[in-house]
Amino acid sequence: MSSTESAGLPTVVIHEEGMREGMQIESADIPVEDKVRLLDALSATGLKHIVVGSFVSPKWVPQMARVEEVIAGFTPVEGVEYTALALNARGVERRAEHTPPLSPPRPVQRTTVHLCDVFVQRNTARTQADEIAALPRVVASAVERGITDAIVAVNAAWGSNWLGPFTTDQRMEVLDLQFAHWREHGVEPRTIWLGDPMSWNTPRAVEETLRACLDRFPDVTTYHLHLHDGRGSALVSAYQALRVLGAQHTLALDTSIDGMGGCPYCGNGRATRMIPTEDLVDLLEEEGIDTGVDLAALIEAAHLAEEVVGHELYGHVSKAGPRPRGEALYAMDMPFVETFDQAQHFRLGPKVYDGCRAPWKKPITSPARDAVEAGRPIALRRPENEA
Repeated sequence: MSSTESAGLPTVVIHEEGMREGMQIESADIPVEDKVRLLDALSATGLKHIVVGSFVSPKWVPQMARVEEVIAGFTPVEGVEYTALALNARGVERRAEHTPPLSPPRPVQRTTVHLCDVFVQRNTARTQADEIAALPRVVASAVERGITDAIVAVNAAWGSNWLGPFTTDQRMEVLDLQFAHWREHGVEPRTIWLGDPMSWNTPRAVEETLRACLDRFPDVTTYHLHLHDGRGSALVSAYQALRVLGAQHTLALDTSIDGMGGCPYCGNGRATRMIPTEDLVDLLEEEGIDTGVDLAALIEAAHLAEEVVGHELYGHVSKAGPRPRGEALYAMDMPFVETFDQAQHFRLGPKVYDGCRAPWKKPITSPARDAVEAGRPIALRRPENEA
């Protein structure tokens, strides 16, 4: 999705998960029309990969009960890949009925093993042993269908709210096991997917894992990280991954508009959160990585997301705005700005802080600001009586 201007960095691909990961933890009573408005807003931002929902049991995930109506109601944008999660055969059938506008599934098979035997039972009603036992059948079936590419996935990769932290050795054991099954059939997986539904990621743990993978699996070209942000480290963990991988790699990152997201099975609910899409886009752009995303449009989508779900969400850039430059520099005489609403002057204009306290007794002037506006370097401002 994005190209890198900074030499040596991986290509970054953003997967927007707000309509699935976000909506699955929000109210089941959100009208379809509001979900369609948000999906259309996201489609207009320049994002190229959007997950629109999931085909799962409405008994357990009532928020997805009307996913077909959402898909029927939105306006697809050319060049955007729209996908949906399906966890069983019936879900796959339902998804196929809506392809297009959903994008056809890629000819790749994914195998998954959870490191947390408790979470996988809560989430999919299967045990870790069940997942491992299914590997030979899943791989053989894929090869019979002509699949020549594979995704190897480890979920709950860094830790569990029921079992505690996992080690790099444990992660590598699960990866080795899956790679062995694929290699028996002559398939060398090119993608490693690492999920963290319970927010155990840390920059050190992510770096250690990726370095071990780079050493053990040199033919892997894509690393896909699904990092939850319940403990506030997901964005910095993603940044660490960006610095570890090289120009020959693709780093896929799952994010959610304004950070909304959460898993009802992990014990943290909405507090699980995700990387806010607008925060990641802002960081990447500041690091010299062209995302192709309209950040202003993304910020407006974040505010629409708050309107749709009916409560404040978790992003930072949508609240404080991007770093101002050029004509977006703040007015020097602006009054005190104290509330979140007043801080929205960056997108709504000075009307939001009308009437706020302003103690300045005379207009604020600055030769440094004059220099910036004239495109000159900022000189140190020395006392007038200094020789």
